[in-house]
Amino acid sequence: MSDSGRDLTNDHGHDRDHDRDQDHRHGEGECARERLRLALRGARRTLSRPAFDATLGELLSGLAADAGEVYDLGEPADLYGDGVVADLERRVAALLGAEDAAFFPTGTMAQQVALRCWAGRTGNATVALHPLAHPEQHERGAFQALSGLRTVHPTSEPRHPTADEVRDFDEPFGALMLELPLREAGFALPSWEELIEVVEAARERDAVVHFDGARLWECATHFGRPLDEIAQLADSVYVSFYKSLGGIGGAAVVGPASFVAEARAWRHRYGGQVFQQFPTALSALLGLSRELPRLPSYVEHARVVADALRAGFEEAGTPWFKVHPETPHTHQFQVWLPHDADALVTAAAEQAEETGNALFRRWFAQGAPGVAMTEVTVTGPGLEWTADDVRAAVKDFVRRL
Repeated sequence: MSDSGRDLTNDHGHDRDHDRDQDHRHGEGECARERLRLALRGARRTLSRPAFDATLGELLSGLAADAGEVYDLGEPADLYGDGVVADLERRVAALLGAEDAAFFPTGTMAQQVALRCWAGRTGNATVALHPLAHPEQHERGAFQALSGLRTVHPTSEPRHPTADEVRDFDEPFGALMLELPLREAGFALPSWEELIEVVEAARERDAVVHFDGARLWECATHFGRPLDEIAQLADSVYVSFYKSLGGIGGAAVVGPASFVAEARAWRHRYGGQVFQQFPTALSALLGLSRELPRLPSYVEHARVVADALRAGFEEAGTPWFKVHPETPHTHQFQVWLPHDADALVTAAAEQAEETGNALFRRWFAQGAPGVAMTEVTVTGPGLEWTADDVRAAVKDFVRRL
């Protein structure tokens, strides 16, 4: 979705002056984003500090210092998925109330394998999912290119499909995939009752249900249910170890034991049977130990931050803005402003450099010319911000536009 991901190849019909202007503005944008990256690293206060802000040395020293809290470092290193990797699999299966779990190096591979396994078992290679879901937006058509899967969309609205849309869809599908939360729609979730109804509608059609739960860990507050109760609605679930938990990477697929055994076979075929993965597995265990218990507090404070952002924009006299969802479903949400993305990135960098407060991170051109969106994430560092702090920072940020 980022500007840098767009195709910048010149069409034959473009004149050279226009091309040079486009290249110049693209270069300015890259400089602004690099400036913001450095400003975020140096900021005293920010709403979150993701691992990718850290240096290699910081990440390595942190893992070495803390990993002994979650695993006996006197044990041998893992080989092809045993040891600490197998322990992580058992821990995840227990947390999600599943018979078994398989560790994968990436979520893209994990979901490729899960949906491929279900296609073989159901005899139907069609997957119903949202057009904003991760496989449709960020995986280069991998479902079709690698696994022979075909995708259909019960709805194109920026929300989860309803039970009626699933029940009345005009062609058969073997699996319904639900991304919880749906990131591109503002980290949106259905209500608990709606989720149950959608799952039941899929089952009425003899389809299996798979949850893209990359961020499932942060959904319990919205649903008012424990993680295992949420996960057990589905036939299989994928979870990430870095998107909510702050790990180095990695993912897992959970489900029935026979299904997970088949997934392990396909993991090997897809090149996911990695020789050693102990740094990733240890960081995942640390995330489960440290971040998972804190996620409910992040979700609750994200709602405080969202309210304060709205109040700050109103007090600053901003003519149009949008905080979406109005009440965040998770600890992440969107903010939209009617400004050029590069101008917003520059303002964010200036604010972080001059005040030490980093309120916003990257901004992305969205929807229409002159409109941009950013994703706000509230984690441990964000708990230090009061509503008054956020309102004051918003007004300072608007002043720089």
